[in-house]
Amino acid sequence: MLIDSHCHLEYKGLVDDQDGVLARAREAGVGGFLNISTRQSEWDQVVGTAERESDVWASVGIHPHEADGHADLGAEVLRKATENPRVIAIGETGLDYYYDNSERETQKDLFRMHIGVARDTQLPLIIHTRDAEDDTFAILADEMEKGAFPALIHCFTASEEFGRKVLDLGLTISLSGIVTFKNAKELQQVAKQVPAERLLVETDSPFLAPVPHRGRPCEPAFVADTAQFVAELRDEPLDKLAEQTTANFFKLFSKASL
Repeated sequence: MLIDSHCHLEYKGLVDDQDGVLARAREAGVGGFLNISTRQSEWDQVVGTAERESDVWASVGIHPHEADGHADLGAEVLRKATENPRVIAIGETGLDYYYDNSERETQKDLFRMHIGVARDTQLPLIIHTRDAEDDTFAILADEMEKGAFPALIHCFTASEEFGRKVLDLGLTISLSGIVTFKNAKELQQVAKQVPAERLLVETDSPFLAPVPHRGRPCEPAFVADTAQFVAELRDEPLDKLAEQTTANFFKLFSKASL
């Protein structure tokens, strides 16, 4: 069994055929889905799907692109949303300096707010970082000194050095279909080196379809293609990687159960 540790089931391309999307994934051996939110207005829908589908769980959080629109959200609002039994994670949150859709200082403030709630609740923090390695690591290292919290870098595309540093902090690394791209040589090296007990796989669907599905909307079923590619990179059987990443998921997201 595989787990898609990061998908957006409410996004266009998936939500219009959500039943079919889930059915195809289950047929491909995907036994669980973490449905990710990116803005407060999505929370009810994301959680609603998790309440309706026994193998779907939810996260609550604010993507860095949406930070300017949620600058006054407040930690208590986020903390309250985590009380739902189907909410097993916080995020996605973090820093995105590639698009700069929100002010960088607002992104940083909201990132730290999410970290505080993750520390208080001990729910894993799902981190998005793009072109912001130095600031992301600086905030993580500073906040870890205040008290530990579980966290992962989702859709890892950063440098080997950043990977080593966040692993040293105790974080988990999740690989998306990007690892299958021909030009992802450095990422493929990282994928070989991540300790087995710190590795997850995801789709980030409907984005980033892996080879051989490039050019199509990504679906959670395609996590099987990413897992197969990573298993070959690591020179291990697919069933071993599937078993390990599924165990890692339930260890990290300890609130989840089937």
